[in-house]
Amino acid sequence: MAAGSPNAYTPADTRAAVITGADSGIGRATAVRLASHGMDIGITYHCDREGAEATAEEVRGHGRRAVVAAMDLTLLPGAVDVIDQLAEELGRIDVLINNAGTGTATSFLDLDHATVREVVDVDLIGPFLCGQRAARRMIGQGDGGRIVNVTSVHEHQPRVGAAPYCAAKGGLGLLTQVMALELAEHGITVNAVAPGEIATPMTGQEDRDVRAEKRPGIPLGRPGDAREVASVIAFLAGSEGSYVTGASWAVDGGMLRMGPMAGSHLDSDAWRRP
Repeated sequence: MAAGSPNAYTPADTRAAVITGADSGIGRATAVRLASHGMDIGITYHCDREGAEATAEEVRGHGRRAVVAAMDLTLLPGAVDVIDQLAEELGRIDVLINNAGTGTATSFLDLDHATVREVVDVDLIGPFLCGQRAARRMIGQGDGGRIVNVTSVHEHQPRVGAAPYCAAKGGLGLLTQVMALELAEHGITVNAVAPGEIATPMTGQEDRDVRAEKRPGIPLGRPGDAREVASVIAFLAGSEGSYVTGASWAVDGGMLRMGPMAGSHLDSDAWRRP
């Protein structure tokens, strides 16, 4: 790239992070947070290139480099070549955030194979293969790294109508633990972040003031903001999280204490009283 361009690479101590599905929601919030911590950012998107470019502009607003690439995790294994592409453009990869995801609201008996395969590929097999590519590069660099897998409260507890999503997120949670064990000798930490209901496009409520949204079944009484999830991811991706690996961090306003079905379905505060 030409010197002076927004993405001109200058050898330095700067770390680089790749975030899948960073065109909106948790991915965008994480990209901006990591950029504010001094990292250059690789951004992947599925359909929303405009959203990805908007994320890139926010990253550049923090004085960091941003590169953007399309990635369709239903087209495996070839899709994960994008991890290597972004690492080459950034000059290295120190952090991988497996954030891209999809789901379905279909009863178990009505699911077809194609739908199950799509959800499992995007939510489990894709992160598996992306993690391999990133880890191999981190090992080659010789100075460790960070991998954070964005799961869900449904890594831990089920939800009616979300069989393939729950299966994939549960699998990703246990995969995280195996990765943590196997990659620890290389100085690579691997953790999961398990969001509850977060105001993002996936839940149809991005850009709302979460403090104005009532959720009686969630102990904190509201959905979460994507930036609240990003702050936990940033901790795990940074130097302060250097002794944390193989853990799953719920960012859910207490939803798991209620059970996700109760947390998202209760319509009054009656449960708060004995």
